[in-house]
Amino acid sequence: MAKKKKKEKRFAKKLLHKYRLVILNEDTFEERFAIKLTRLNVFVLTSLSAIILVFLTILLIAFTPLREYIPGYSSTQLKREATRLNFKTDSMLQEMLLNERYLASIKKVLKGDVASVEFNRDSILAVAKEDPDIFDIQPNREDSLLREKVNKEDKYNLFESNTGNSSYVLFPPVNGVVSDRYNIEAKHFAIDIVVPQDTPVKATADGTVIFAEWTVETGYVVIIEHAQELISVYKHNTSITKTQGDLVKAGEVIAMSGNTGEYSTGPHLHFELWSNGYPVNPENFIDF
Repeated sequence: MAKKKKKEKRFAKKLLHKYRLVILNEDTFEERFAIKLTRLNVFVLTSLSAIILVFLTILLIAFTPLREYIPGYSSTQLKREATRLNFKTDSMLQEMLLNERYLASIKKVLKGDVASVEFNRDSILAVAKEDPDIFDIQPNREDSLLREKVNKEDKYNLFESNTGNSSYVLFPPVNGVVSDRYNIEAKHFAIDIVVPQDTPVKATADGTVIFAEWTVETGYVVIIEHAQELISVYKHNTSITKTQGDLVKAGEVIAMSGNTGEYSTGPHLHFELWSNGYPVNPENFIDF
């Protein structure tokens, strides 16, 4: 019991023991400021400072815009803005769904699937009552020219991609008189075009040269691989300007026509088209 009291007295003595905090001038060692402190005073001052700091921080956050940066805190204005954006998003979603249904109906009409298209009955009846005489259904000059242009493009743009509706035009390698046409029965899977000696022979479409060499039967031969598994062959040339592996553009000169090879009977171009491994008639796709 006596030891316990002795320890308490020693603790109280340490707690109330006075210390002096002095601030001196480093050069002259002149005393500028001095204060007497105890451990109890330091503890009380530190505690009060911490409490005041916490209190001021709470006031600063509660009554200033800084509270907006607290995670999880949402003001009335933010809630109102979030609600407005939610309604706007929902309206836009409904509008997008209606547009998708509208586009789906148009696609069905274009494909001819009219039976499954949702029509507005009132609109159909209203249109049926219209006087057809008020509409000018006579084709004008611009419409006729457009129809003629589309018909020509459709004639020569028959190689359609499997992934879409895109097509490309085949460029005539030369322009001349067709002396021997495509004939399956005679196993002549090409057309022969009579042209003067050394006429530039041009690539029918963009592609890669996969063969450019001399052969005994057909002279200088150029074979080009195009997109969509299309291959074009040019034979009986007097010279070639491309080598195997070269990339060529449609209309680019790849050779000079001639009369080379054992099978040649005069200056001409022997031109073949192969699609997916099968020969096709070039005149169906190119206007020579």
